[in-house]
Amino acid sequence: MKSQPYFQNDLISFAERLPGKKVLVFGDIMLDHYLHGDTSRISPEAPVPVVQVEAHRMLMGGAGNVARNIHSLGGEVSLFSVCGDDSPASILKDICGELNINARLARIPGRKTTTKNRIIARHQQVLRYDEEDVSPLPQKDLERIIEELKAALPEHNVLILSDYGKGLISKEFMLALKSHIKKIGLDIKLIVDPKTPNYPFSQDAFLITPNAKETAEATRLSVKTREEIREAGKFLLKELNLSNLLTTLGPEGMALFEGNGKIWHIPTTAKEVFDVTGAGDTVIAVVSLCLAAGIPLLASCIIANYAAGIVVGEVGASTVSQEELKAALQEHDCNLMSYW
Repeated sequence: MKSQPYFQNDLISFAERLPGKKVLVFGDIMLDHYLHGDTSRISPEAPVPVVQVEAHRMLMGGAGNVARNIHSLGGEVSLFSVCGDDSPASILKDICGELNINARLARIPGRKTTTKNRIIARHQQVLRYDEEDVSPLPQKDLERIIEELKAALPEHNVLILSDYGKGLISKEFMLALKSHIKKIGLDIKLIVDPKTPNYPFSQDAFLITPNAKETAEATRLSVKTREEIREAGKFLLKELNLSNLLTTLGPEGMALFEGNGKIWHIPTTAKEVFDVTGAGDTVIAVVSLCLAAGIPLLASCIIANYAAGIVVGEVGASTVSQEELKAALQEHDCNLMSYW
Protein backbone atom coordinates (compact mmCIF):
# COMPACT_ATOMS: atom_id res chain seq x y z
CA MET A 1 0.00 0.00 0.00
CA LYS A 2 1.48 3.34 -1.08
CA SER A 3 1.16 6.39 1.09
CA GLN A 4 2.34 10.00 0.96
CA PRO A 5 1.90 11.61 4.38
CA TYR A 6 4.62 14.24 3.97
CA PHE A 7 5.70 16.32 1.00
CA GLN A 8 9.02 17.95 0.22
CA ASN A 9 8.04 21.33 1.62
CA ASP A 10 6.82 19.71 4.85
CA LEU A 11 10.17 18.07 5.48
CA ILE A 12 12.21 21.16 4.62
CA SER A 13 10.03 23.22 6.95
CA PHE A 14 10.53 20.65 9.71
CA ALA A 15 14.31 20.68 9.23
CA GLU A 16 14.39 24.45 9.62
CA ARG A 17 12.97 24.04 13.15
CA LEU A 18 15.95 22.06 14.47
CA PRO A 19 18.42 24.82 15.47
CA GLY A 20 18.29 25.70 19.15
CA LYS A 21 16.35 22.62 20.27
CA LYS A 22 17.75 20.79 23.33
CA VAL A 23 18.69 17.11 23.57
CA LEU A 24 20.31 15.29 26.49
CA VAL A 25 22.77 12.49 25.63
CA PHE A 26 24.01 9.90 28.10
CA GLY A 27 26.22 7.00 27.10
CA ASP A 28 29.57 5.51 26.23
CA ILE A 29 31.97 8.06 24.79
CA MET A 30 35.10 7.03 22.90
CA LEU A 31 37.94 8.54 20.93
CA ASP A 32 38.04 7.64 17.23
CA HIS A 33 41.65 7.91 16.08
CA TYR A 34 42.12 7.73 12.30
CA LEU A 35 45.58 7.19 10.80
CA HIS A 36 45.49 8.04 7.08
CA GLY A 37 48.17 7.05 4.59
CA ASP A 38 49.10 4.99 1.55
CA THR A 39 50.46 1.54 0.94
CA SER A 40 52.56 0.26 -1.93
CA ARG A 41 54.28 -2.83 -0.56
CA ILE A 42 53.89 -5.90 1.60
CA SER A 43 55.86 -6.21 4.83
CA PRO A 44 58.86 -8.58 4.66
CA GLU A 45 58.03 -9.60 8.25
CA ALA A 46 54.48 -10.86 7.60
CA PRO A 47 51.97 -10.99 4.70
CA VAL A 48 50.45 -7.62 5.60
CA PRO A 49 50.55 -4.22 3.84
CA VAL A 50 52.89 -1.52 5.09
CA VAL A 51 50.98 1.77 5.53
CA GLN A 52 52.96 4.99 5.42
CA VAL A 53 50.94 7.20 7.79
CA GLU A 54 50.62 10.76 6.52
CA ALA A 55 47.92 12.26 8.75
CA HIS A 56 46.11 11.74 12.03
CA ARG A 57 42.49 12.64 12.76
CA MET A 58 40.80 12.59 16.18
CA LEU A 59 37.01 12.52 16.51
CA MET A 60 34.51 11.79 19.26
CA GLY A 61 32.87 8.41 18.83
CA GLY A 62 29.97 6.57 20.44
CA ALA A 63 27.80 8.93 22.48
CA GLY A 64 30.24 11.67 21.46
CA ASN A 65 29.38 11.14 17.81
CA VAL A 66 25.68 11.35 18.66
CA ALA A 67 26.38 14.70 20.32
CA ARG A 68 28.41 15.87 17.30
CA ASN A 69 25.50 15.11 14.97
CA ILE A 70 23.05 17.09 17.10
CA HIS A 71 25.48 20.00 17.32
CA SER A 72 26.16 20.03 13.57
CA LEU A 73 22.44 20.59 12.90
CA GLY A 74 22.30 23.52 15.29
CA GLY A 75 20.87 21.66 18.26
CA GLU A 76 21.88 22.36 21.85
CA VAL A 77 23.30 19.15 23.28
CA SER A 78 24.35 18.23 26.80
CA LEU A 79 26.59 15.17 26.93
CA PHE A 80 27.14 12.99 30.00
CA SER A 81 29.66 10.16 30.05
CA VAL A 82 32.69 8.72 31.83
CA CYS A 83 36.26 8.24 30.71
CA GLY A 84 39.67 7.52 32.14
CA ASP A 85 42.10 10.00 33.60
CA ASP A 86 44.41 9.78 30.61
CA SER A 87 45.53 11.46 27.38
CA PRO A 88 42.53 10.33 25.24
CA ALA A 89 40.21 11.83 27.88
CA SER A 90 42.03 15.16 27.61
CA ILE A 91 41.66 15.05 23.83
CA LEU A 92 37.90 14.39 24.15
CA LYS A 93 37.57 17.31 26.55
CA ASP A 94 39.42 19.58 24.11
CA ILE A 95 37.19 18.48 21.22
CA CYS A 96 34.07 19.27 23.24
CA GLY A 97 35.51 22.67 24.04
CA GLU A 98 36.31 23.41 20.40
CA LEU A 99 32.75 22.45 19.36
CA ASN A 100 31.22 24.32 22.30
CA ILE A 101 29.44 21.14 23.41
CA ASN A 102 28.29 21.11 27.02
CA ALA A 103 30.01 17.92 28.19
CA ARG A 104 30.28 16.48 31.67
CA LEU A 105 32.86 13.71 31.41
CA ALA A 106 33.50 12.06 34.75
CA ARG A 107 37.15 11.02 34.87
CA ILE A 108 37.82 7.76 36.70
CA PRO A 109 41.45 7.19 37.75
CA GLY A 110 42.73 3.80 36.66
CA ARG A 111 40.07 3.38 33.98
CA LYS A 112 41.10 3.41 30.33
CA THR A 113 39.26 5.73 27.93
CA THR A 114 37.83 3.70 25.05
CA THR A 115 39.92 4.42 21.96
CA LYS A 116 39.38 2.95 18.50
CA ASN A 117 42.40 3.27 16.24
CA ARG A 118 41.69 2.85 12.53
CA ILE A 119 44.39 2.65 9.87
CA ILE A 120 43.07 3.92 6.53
CA ALA A 121 44.94 3.43 3.24
CA ARG A 122 43.49 4.83 0.01
CA HIS A 123 40.07 5.30 1.66
CA GLN A 124 40.01 1.65 2.79
CA GLN A 125 40.27 0.52 6.40
CA VAL A 126 43.24 -1.81 6.68
CA LEU A 127 43.18 -2.46 10.42
CA ARG A 128 41.45 -1.40 13.62
CA TYR A 129 42.77 -1.92 17.13
CA ASP A 130 40.92 -0.97 20.31
CA GLU A 131 42.00 0.08 23.78
CA GLU A 132 39.26 0.01 26.40
CA ASP A 133 37.94 -1.00 29.81
CA VAL A 134 34.40 -2.42 29.77
CA SER A 135 34.15 -3.41 33.43
CA PRO A 136 31.14 -2.12 35.41
CA LEU A 137 31.58 1.32 36.95
CA PRO A 138 32.51 1.57 40.63
CA GLN A 139 29.37 2.28 42.69
CA LYS A 140 30.49 5.75 43.80
CA ASP A 141 31.20 6.84 40.22
CA LEU A 142 27.87 5.47 38.98
CA GLU A 143 26.01 7.35 41.70
CA ARG A 144 27.89 10.56 40.90
CA ILE A 145 27.04 10.49 37.19
CA ILE A 146 23.40 9.59 37.90
CA GLU A 147 23.03 12.57 40.24
CA GLU A 148 24.50 14.91 37.64
CA LEU A 149 22.15 13.51 34.99
CA LYS A 150 19.13 13.92 37.27
CA ALA A 151 19.92 17.61 37.68
CA ALA A 152 19.83 18.14 33.91
CA LEU A 153 16.66 16.15 33.14
CA PRO A 154 14.03 18.87 33.87
CA GLU A 155 15.50 21.11 31.16
CA HIS A 156 14.91 18.55 28.40
CA ASN A 157 12.06 16.62 26.80
CA VAL A 158 14.26 14.08 24.97
CA LEU A 159 16.95 11.85 26.48
CA ILE A 160 19.19 9.62 24.34
CA LEU A 161 20.88 6.60 25.88
CA SER A 162 23.78 5.61 23.61
CA ASP A 163 24.83 2.15 24.74
CA TYR A 164 28.04 0.70 23.32
CA GLY A 165 28.43 -1.94 26.02
CA LYS A 166 31.36 -0.23 27.76
CA GLY A 167 30.01 -0.58 31.29
CA LEU A 168 28.02 2.65 31.68
CA ILE A 169 24.48 1.48 30.84
CA SER A 170 23.40 -1.22 33.28
CA LYS A 171 20.28 -2.67 34.86
CA GLU A 172 21.01 -0.72 38.04
CA PHE A 173 21.38 2.54 36.12
CA MET A 174 18.17 2.02 34.13
CA LEU A 175 16.13 1.20 37.23
CA ALA A 176 17.42 4.31 39.01
CA LEU A 177 16.75 6.52 35.98
CA LYS A 178 13.20 5.28 35.35
CA SER A 179 12.34 5.47 39.05
CA HIS A 180 13.51 9.08 39.21
CA ILE A 181 11.63 10.11 36.05
CA LYS A 182 8.44 8.55 37.40
CA LYS A 183 8.91 9.98 40.88
CA ILE A 184 9.17 13.60 39.76
CA GLY A 185 6.63 13.20 36.94
CA LEU A 186 8.86 14.16 34.02
CA ASP A 187 7.40 14.11 30.51
CA ILE A 188 10.56 13.02 28.71
CA LYS A 189 10.96 10.79 25.65
CA LEU A 190 13.52 8.05 26.28
CA ILE A 191 15.33 7.10 23.04
CA VAL A 192 17.67 4.12 23.35
CA ASP A 193 20.30 2.59 21.08
CA PRO A 194 20.96 -0.55 23.15
CA LYS A 195 23.70 -3.16 22.96
CA THR A 196 22.19 -6.62 22.53
CA PRO A 197 22.84 -7.95 26.09
CA ASN A 198 21.15 -4.83 27.50
CA TYR A 199 17.92 -5.01 25.47
CA PRO A 200 15.79 -6.02 28.48
CA PHE A 201 16.79 -2.78 30.21
CA SER A 202 15.10 -0.74 27.43
CA GLN A 203 11.65 -1.79 28.52
CA ASP A 204 8.98 0.95 28.28
CA ALA A 205 11.17 3.27 26.18
CA PHE A 206 9.54 5.69 23.75
CA LEU A 207 11.80 4.43 20.94
CA ILE A 208 14.75 2.09 20.43
CA THR A 209 16.89 2.07 17.27
CA PRO A 210 18.54 -1.33 16.65
CA ASN A 211 19.97 -2.36 13.29
CA ALA A 212 18.88 -5.58 11.58
CA LYS A 213 21.65 -7.67 13.12
CA GLU A 214 20.85 -6.44 16.61
CA THR A 215 17.14 -7.05 16.06
CA ALA A 216 17.88 -10.62 15.04
CA GLU A 217 20.10 -11.15 18.09
CA ALA A 218 17.57 -9.65 20.50
CA THR A 219 14.63 -11.68 19.18
CA ARG A 220 16.53 -14.78 18.00
CA LEU A 221 14.55 -14.49 14.78
CA SER A 222 15.65 -14.16 11.17
CA VAL A 223 15.24 -10.72 9.58
CA LYS A 224 16.16 -11.49 5.98
CA THR A 225 12.75 -10.91 4.37
CA ARG A 226 10.13 -8.21 4.81
CA GLU A 227 7.82 -10.66 6.52
CA GLU A 228 10.57 -11.71 8.94
CA ILE A 229 11.46 -8.09 9.71
CA ARG A 230 7.81 -7.36 10.41
CA GLU A 231 7.42 -10.34 12.75
CA ALA A 232 10.67 -9.62 14.63
CA GLY A 233 9.77 -5.97 15.06
CA LYS A 234 6.28 -6.73 16.35
CA PHE A 235 7.76 -9.27 18.77
CA LEU A 236 10.31 -6.79 20.12
CA LEU A 237 7.71 -4.04 20.40
CA LYS A 238 5.47 -6.26 22.54
CA GLU A 239 8.25 -7.99 24.50
CA LEU A 240 9.74 -4.70 25.75
CA ASN A 241 6.44 -2.78 25.93
CA LEU A 242 7.90 -0.11 23.64
CA SER A 243 5.95 2.87 22.39
CA ASN A 244 7.77 2.64 19.03
CA LEU A 245 10.61 0.77 17.31
CA LEU A 246 12.91 1.86 14.48
CA THR A 247 14.96 -0.89 12.86
CA THR A 248 17.67 0.29 10.48
CA LEU A 249 18.15 -2.05 7.53
CA GLY A 250 21.36 -0.87 5.87
CA PRO A 251 20.89 -0.64 2.09
CA GLU A 252 17.18 -1.40 2.54
CA GLY A 253 16.54 1.75 4.57
CA MET A 254 14.47 1.60 7.75
CA ALA A 255 11.37 -0.01 9.22
CA LEU A 256 9.36 2.07 11.68
CA PHE A 257 6.94 0.25 13.98
CA GLU A 258 4.54 2.72 15.55
CA GLY A 259 2.61 1.95 18.71
CA ASN A 260 -0.66 2.44 16.83
CA GLY A 261 0.07 -0.69 14.77
CA LYS A 262 1.34 1.03 11.63
CA ILE A 263 4.55 -0.28 10.07
CA TRP A 264 6.39 1.95 7.62
CA HIS A 265 9.20 1.10 5.27
CA ILE A 266 11.46 4.06 4.45
CA PRO A 267 13.78 3.28 1.49
CA THR A 268 17.42 4.35 1.66
CA THR A 269 18.46 7.61 0.01
CA ALA A 270 22.20 6.86 -0.06
CA LYS A 271 23.79 7.38 -3.47
CA GLU A 272 27.13 5.80 -2.55
CA VAL A 273 28.19 3.86 0.52
CA PHE A 274 31.85 4.24 1.55
CA ASP A 275 31.59 3.65 5.28
CA VAL A 276 28.65 2.85 7.59
CA THR A 277 30.66 3.82 10.70
CA GLY A 278 28.51 6.05 12.90
CA ALA A 279 25.39 5.90 10.71
CA GLY A 280 23.35 4.61 13.64
CA ASP A 281 24.58 7.56 15.73
CA THR A 282 23.36 9.94 13.04
CA VAL A 283 19.94 8.27 12.93
CA ILE A 284 19.28 8.44 16.67
CA ALA A 285 20.67 11.98 16.88
CA VAL A 286 18.50 13.36 14.08
CA VAL A 287 15.34 11.53 15.14
CA SER A 288 15.77 12.81 18.70
CA LEU A 289 16.49 16.39 17.66
CA CYS A 290 13.39 16.33 15.45
CA LEU A 291 11.27 15.01 18.32
CA ALA A 292 12.65 17.77 20.57
CA ALA A 293 11.40 20.22 17.93
CA GLY A 294 7.90 18.71 18.09
CA ILE A 295 8.13 17.01 14.70
CA PRO A 296 5.99 13.84 14.27
CA LEU A 297 7.86 10.55 14.63
CA LEU A 298 7.40 9.35 11.05
CA ALA A 299 8.64 12.64 9.61
CA SER A 300 11.54 12.56 12.08
CA CYS A 301 12.56 9.13 10.78
CA ILE A 302 12.31 10.22 7.14
CA ILE A 303 14.58 13.19 7.85
CA ALA A 304 17.01 10.97 9.76
CA ASN A 305 17.05 8.56 6.82
CA TYR A 306 18.23 11.36 4.55
CA ALA A 307 20.91 12.36 7.05
CA ALA A 308 22.16 8.78 7.24
CA GLY A 309 22.27 8.62 3.45
CA ILE A 310 24.72 11.51 3.53
CA VAL A 311 27.10 10.24 6.22
CA VAL A 312 27.56 6.76 4.70
CA GLY A 313 29.01 8.52 1.66
CA GLU A 314 31.93 9.70 3.80
CA VAL A 315 34.91 7.79 5.21
CA GLY A 316 34.75 7.48 9.00
CA ALA A 317 32.15 8.80 11.43
CA SER A 318 30.70 11.92 9.88
CA THR A 319 28.05 14.55 10.58
CA VAL A 320 25.45 16.48 8.57
CA SER A 321 25.03 20.23 8.37
CA GLN A 322 21.76 22.12 7.98
CA GLU A 323 22.72 23.02 4.41
CA GLU A 324 23.53 19.41 3.46
CA LEU A 325 20.31 18.11 4.97
CA LYS A 326 18.11 20.69 3.26
CA ALA A 327 19.83 20.02 -0.07
CA ALA A 328 19.13 16.29 0.30
CA LEU A 329 15.51 16.95 1.21
CA GLN A 330 15.13 18.98 -1.98
CA GLU A 331 15.37 15.64 -3.78
CA HIS A 332 12.59 14.04 -1.70
CA ASP A 333 10.24 11.92 -3.84
CA CYS A 334 7.81 10.85 -1.07
CA ASN A 335 8.51 7.19 -1.88
CA LEU A 336 7.11 5.64 1.29
CA MET A 337 5.48 2.25 1.57
CA SER A 338 3.31 1.22 4.50
CA TYR A 339 2.49 -2.41 5.16
CA TRP A 340 0.43 -4.04 7.84
